[in-house]
Amino acid sequence: MMKQPNILLTGTPGVGKTTLGKELAERTGLTYINVGDLAKEGELYEGYDEEYQCPILDEDRVVDELEDKMTDGGVIVDYHGCDFFPERWFHIVFVLRTDNSILYDRLERRGYKGKKLQGNLDCEIFQTIYEEAMESYKKEIVHQLPSNDPDDLEQNLDQIIQWIQQWMVDNN
Repeated sequence: MMKQPNILLTGTPGVGKTTLGKELAERTGLTYINVGDLAKEGELYEGYDEEYQCPILDEDRVVDELEDKMTDGGVIVDYHGCDFFPERWFHIVFVLRTDNSILYDRLERRGYKGKKLQGNLDCEIFQTIYEEAMESYKKEIVHQLPSNDPDDLEQNLDQIIQWIQQWMVDNN
């Protein structure tokens, strides 16, 4: 049995998953894994998307790469997609949400433009990642969190840390 929970942080690019994940790992001692970085380091791609100007993730290879790490528990996974991860991996899923005017500015600062910028804004408007999470995991473990400003970040950290502490009381 796992001594610590596995947590998925997901949401549209630019909503603050990495900031939250790194700070959460710092405060809890859990292992933080950014799937984008993992894929880059291991070259876990199956091609390149010319339209969106980005590599295409090889989801099977990512799952294979993560499998052993997830078995022990205590992992925070950060990625903008969530439907390819095995349901059994996660005890809770947090979908970060950001107001579109704020998200637009964040993505523009990252150099997103044209179809890539609009596609990500549409993804947020239509709650694509939230719906994907609701279809991929038990509804009771999927939670939306606002991620617009530093106050939201602190509230999210406090809420998740309380959840982790309660999970550890309940499961150890």
